Amino acid sequence: MNEVSVLLADDHTLVRAGLRTLVEGFAGFRVVAEAGDGREAVRLARRWKPQIALIDISMPELNGLDATALIAKEAPETQVIILSMHLAENYVLAALRAGAVGYVVKDAAVTELESALRAVLKGERWLSPAVSRHLLDEYLRLVRHPPEETPAPSGLESLTRRQREILQLIAEGCATREIAERLSLSIKTVETHRSQLMERLNIRDVAGLTRFAIRVGLVQPES
Repeated sequence: MNEVSVLLADDHTLVRAGLRTLVEGFAGFRVVAEAGDGREAVRLARRWKPQIALIDISMPELNGLDATALIAKEAPETQVIILSMHLAENYVLAALRAGAVGYVVKDAAVTELESALRAVLKGERWLSPAVSRHLLDEYLRLVRHPPEETPAPSGLESLTRRQREILQLIAEGCATREIAERLSLSIKTVETHRSQLMERLNIRDVAGLTRFAIRVGLVQPES
């Protein structure tokens, strides 16, 4: 039987090493590539066309959600499972909207990761039981205490993929010229996107954009 090819994407080397050991300890699975950021994950997915990709949400260069959307578009044969520390509904729904077919929380049992891999391989979706319980609790809360009106989408949901991409690079400390070079855009275009970000999010400076990006999980705070 041919081994199932897996791509790992996480910006922590030790985490990737642990995941590789776990995944290759499951019968029939083999890690074919590793990525340390979202942009590299997309590139490797195009190159290797793995059957499954395990992708962290918070990664430099390009976050896991936008990387997932690009993989779904450019390497549709690859099924993405998101690895995340977040249980909140907005993260789970954002992952599913991006094209992920699985969502596993990072403190899950080892057996759960194997179950997720095998379920996705069979064409099924997989949500960590902890996530499923959280979503059910939220649904029951809304049923018992319905809001008076439909809530507006969060600031992150109102942004385009390009705007999220630029927001993340701003929050990672990249200057306008550097962002333009990385994304093959003109400096004026980047400045326009930055102005639109501030207007849409009602934020007045780069420090505010950085705090917002950290709060919604696009980047990790410096330790």
